[in-house]
Amino acid sequence: MKKKRKLSKKKITKFIILIVVIVALCVGVFFAAKTFLGGKKEKEVKVVDNIEKYGYTLDENETKYYKSLFEDLKKVLNANEVDEEKYASLVSQLFLTDFFNLENKLSKNDVGGLQFVYTDFQGDFQNYAKDGVYQYLENDTYDDRKQELPKVSAVDIVNVEQSTFEYLDQADENAYVVEAKISYEEDMGYQSTATLTLIHRDHKLEIAKMSK
Repeated sequence: MKKKRKLSKKKITKFIILIVVIVALCVGVFFAAKTFLGGKKEKEVKVVDNIEKYGYTLDENETKYYKSLFEDLKKVLNANEVDEEKYASLVSQLFLTDFFNLENKLSKNDVGGLQFVYTDFQGDFQNYAKDGVYQYLENDTYDDRKQELPKVSAVDIVNVEQSTFEYLDQADENAYVVEAKISYEEDMGYQSTATLTLIHRDHKLEIAKMSK
């Protein structure tokens, strides 16, 4: 029968010290990571206004120009009789301002103007944006982005007319076609003209098509 080997006190001491060192390192790494991550706060974007009947909302990080357009839209929609042509124009201005203003977007998933897009097309439009205009947009969740991005300074309406628009086996004989010009604080080569088609959905006008 073989005798069991006994660990020497020296080996036991070394083993205990090794365990203590490993535990200390793990604890140190944990607290270092916690401190580092804890110092970074995620951006919180709050809703500061809304047009309840239409479901439109205004975020606090929108530009001064966008906020003024939103205020104009509130006045038009709160009137006793809504001026549809003015409504179509303002929705077009708001959409183009928010969509092409990348400077205030948190990530490529934060697609601007989505609330003005025809409800059934929103998913496809978001994918279109992420694969196009928003494709190379860097994340700014922690407010540390250094990327130079476009900021829309104005959207001017060039022409508004009514036309028939067919979609999903349906047709809107009173759809609005709006032509607009987009201006930026700095020209970075982004789209400067757009033609939008807006169709009726209940009491709302929603964007069903965009082209240059």
